Amino acid sequence: MLKKLEALLEQKPGQKAKSIASQLHVDKTEVNRLLYANKDRFVQDPAEHTWALVELRIELGSECWLTAELFEEALLTAGSPLDSPFCRVKFVVGEDCKILLEALALLLAICNQLVDSSKLVSLDFTASKSTLTYLNRMGFIDLLRSEVKILPNRPRVSAAQTYEGNSEAVVELRKIDHLKPDDSIPELLGNSFVACAGDQYNVAVHTVISELFGNVYEHSGATTAGFAGLQYYPRGRRRHIQTVISDGGHGIVGTLMPILETRYPKVAKAIAKSRLDHRVALLQEVFSKGGISQENDPGRGLGLKRSGSYAQKYNALISVRQEDFVLKIAHSGEQIQFSHCLNLARIAGTHICFDFLLD
Repeated sequence: MLKKLEALLEQKPGQKAKSIASQLHVDKTEVNRLLYANKDRFVQDPAEHTWALVELRIELGSECWLTAELFEEALLTAGSPLDSPFCRVKFVVGEDCKILLEALALLLAICNQLVDSSKLVSLDFTASKSTLTYLNRMGFIDLLRSEVKILPNRPRVSAAQTYEGNSEAVVELRKIDHLKPDDSIPELLGNSFVACAGDQYNVAVHTVISELFGNVYEHSGATTAGFAGLQYYPRGRRRHIQTVISDGGHGIVGTLMPILETRYPKVAKAIAKSRLDHRVALLQEVFSKGGISQENDPGRGLGLKRSGSYAQKYNALISVRQEDFVLKIAHSGEQIQFSHCLNLARIAGTHICFDFLLD
């Protein structure tokens, strides 16, 4: 009975006890008893005398391109879902809300992490069914935990599997096994990029993606799979290609910070003196100088620096999202420009987006 009551209010919140009882074909007294006995699940509007589910509701906007920045703002407005006392979390996609790949990756990561932390999660695409169609095509639904409820309905057929490889402008989200990563994924991403952007990017892109792929799972310490994908955007103010590689582990900073004192004492000392947040300072060190690795190999730890060097050559923007902050790397001529944002909603792991501007 309790589950039926929750399901009804999830589909149509803001109902009075009499209406609920009628739809469930039970006595109003029994409905009231359950509602008042479970105030941790149900909340009443004292003015209207209507009932709704107690949940953290996160509005992702309407009539917009949902960027990673707008997604972060939506999380902060509602409150960090992973740290919220609410056991239910609902993401609401408004009318004509299109989701860029970087934001899509963050949404997928946090939904799965919420499920893993025993929260009840729902994604509401009722007002934007075309966006749900796109997410299904990108493989988002395939990697989303089955426990996540999708409104109005979870697609029965995977469009990603049906049309896999049919478009050079898309590399559907591919699972990265944390124990045995598929080494064909970087090649797949690189080939798709070159097909969309041109052969002049061949060496650079394959190097960037391979280094990034290797570093993410090297530093993740993950116990669950990560994922990677690509999307080419041919229209808009500037043509660009977004490539994302994500994991849900300890993150680059989480694996490197504990070893600094013993293995890289000079770096540790410099970071301790920095006016920056020490995690940001470490990540900037990794991208600007490299040579820092949790592995006892002098040749390791240069991958992200090499990635940054190629990004500089081709005017790419790099975003590195860690547990509760993001570092952005841009370039102006020969200069690397770092910017960061702290105190974001918590999302475990490392989530990197390379945004290559083609015009």
